[in-house]
Amino acid sequence: MSKYLRQLIIIIALGAVVLFIMETMNNDYNYEELKFSEFIEAVSQDKVAAVSIKGDIIKGKFISPQPPANPNATNLNRNYTDFRTQFRREVTPSPEELLLKHKVKISIVEDNWSDWWMIILNIVPILLLIFFFVTITRQANGVGQGFGFGKSKHKSYGDKVNVTFNDVAGVEEAKEELEEIVDYLKYPAKYKSLGARIPKGVLLLGSPGTGKTLLGKAVAGEAGVPFYYISGSDFVEMFVGVGASRVRDLFEQAKRTAPCIVFVDEIDAVGRERGAGLGGGHDEREQTLNQLLVEMDGFDTNANAYAVIVLAATNRPDVLDPALLRPGRFDRQVVVDRPDIAGRDAILKVHSRGKPLSSSVDLHELAQRTPGFSGAELENLLNEAALLAARRGSKDIEMSDCTEAIDRVMMGPERKSRILSAKDRKITAYHESGHTLVARAIPEASPVRKVTILPRGQALGVTSIVPDQDRYNMNKSEILASIAVFMGGRVAEEIIFDEITTGASNDIERATELARDMVCRYGMSEKLGPLHYGRKQSQVFLGRDIAEHRSYSEETSQSIDAEVHRIISECYDRAHQILSEAKDELDKLADRLLEAETIESKELDELLGPSARDLQKQNEQSEQNEEETKEIELSKSEEEE
Repeated sequence: MSKYLRQLIIIIALGAVVLFIMETMNNDYNYEELKFSEFIEAVSQDKVAAVSIKGDIIKGKFISPQPPANPNATNLNRNYTDFRTQFRREVTPSPEELLLKHKVKISIVEDNWSDWWMIILNIVPILLLIFFFVTITRQANGVGQGFGFGKSKHKSYGDKVNVTFNDVAGVEEAKEELEEIVDYLKYPAKYKSLGARIPKGVLLLGSPGTGKTLLGKAVAGEAGVPFYYISGSDFVEMFVGVGASRVRDLFEQAKRTAPCIVFVDEIDAVGRERGAGLGGGHDEREQTLNQLLVEMDGFDTNANAYAVIVLAATNRPDVLDPALLRPGRFDRQVVVDRPDIAGRDAILKVHSRGKPLSSSVDLHELAQRTPGFSGAELENLLNEAALLAARRGSKDIEMSDCTEAIDRVMMGPERKSRILSAKDRKITAYHESGHTLVARAIPEASPVRKVTILPRGQALGVTSIVPDQDRYNMNKSEILASIAVFMGGRVAEEIIFDEITTGASNDIERATELARDMVCRYGMSEKLGPLHYGRKQSQVFLGRDIAEHRSYSEETSQSIDAEVHRIISECYDRAHQILSEAKDELDKLADRLLEAETIESKELDELLGPSARDLQKQNEQSEQNEEETKEIELSKSEEEE
């Protein structure tokens, strides 16, 4: 049966229902139908109390209940009070004259639209119920898509995606992996001739803001093929089966325009492990996932099915269903990591296009000062710098705008509304000076880039300590140096004021976490040895473990606490010794901070001289130069001989 024939049958059925309802409403089943002669006889016998005349219809009421006039009536035991009859105006005498003669009350009813409105108001709810029932039935049977629920909510960009790999920087390894996909979409014969099968699905893994969606658009832009974008949450609805219908609709449209790319963002919203979670699984999400699994690796032998490449992005690969990750569905997993210094430099160059940067802006220095920043954070950094420049009324973006933007992104804007008392400013100045001096006195500590006593976010002051280059490992000396630096603020308060405040709460928390990680995760405790204590806490929504399992005894737990306490105490004593010996420098730096509020690294070197880290570098460089000189002299002597 064709689609149009089904629609015609439905329309005819609805019309028949409407006619039946109207006929039903026009028939008055509570009235006894009288012939006009019977009506005349009843009036003549004074049995009628009152009548109403509307056109050629007379409705009336008997003075007392009367038996049915029709001997063939269905219910002969029922006595009627109301009656109804019809007449023609040509009869003589007129009914009105007869009624007046027998003193029957008469009311004339005008024919108006109110009756029709009542009919319409009674019919419309019934029609709406019928329409809703038919629509839901069609949806359940797969005929059409009722109310558009089953239609995919994807965005189609056609083949006009204007993003290319030139617009993506800092993820060179991921780009190399995806260039193969682009090459296959452009030249599929080259791969088919070798019997190679291009991955059906590529899963992009990475932290938020690392450019996964941008990479997907770049693949479509490079290949010049249609690009379908949809979020994982767009599949799931309150009605069971709607998500699966949307998956089918999406892939049907994609196959019609193949070769193409389907990009599913945040796939963990629909691809979580089945049967997991507190209270069991979720029927709608699991049915949607089942349909997605079938579409990606079903029994479809259509060639177009293999020309639809699915790119998906997530920052939670640990929660995905194993069936989704197996080869044949997502054959390849590409890690989109946070960029290193070179990557950040390249990203800043991309996002600085079209922005009027002054000659003072050094993008490489900004890349050095932003370790751990993602691509989105770097874009936000330059945007904040542009907003700050516009606020100043400047036509160019200065380096000062960029450094201020870094602080805003990392710690929030300045709290100018928070006015500190003279006492609080002095305590904050000594606190930050303590961090700074301890960091400068330990060669293993990272360099101090900036120190300020201007409130930002929840902090009353900030000491910015940023490494020279990206670090992927930390040795024991560097961790102990970091803990000592954390303790520097509290120690400075104790030395100067012989009192401690709540300002070091976050420092103590971070120092304790580092010390506990040294003992429990990194195996850096001589007493407890190279063992891992405890197990990482599993995610609650996976439905596995809620609390962390302890794989050690109470006695070991006491030993861990004792080791953590020992490490913190030793680092505290180390910071106390450094600041006690440098009390004059502590006073000098605190006074300068109270005066200038913010001090950069160059001014710190001018005020306090080179740091222990710089001196160590100079010594290493001089030793290296001496070794090179000795090697040159030795080679010359050998040549002379």
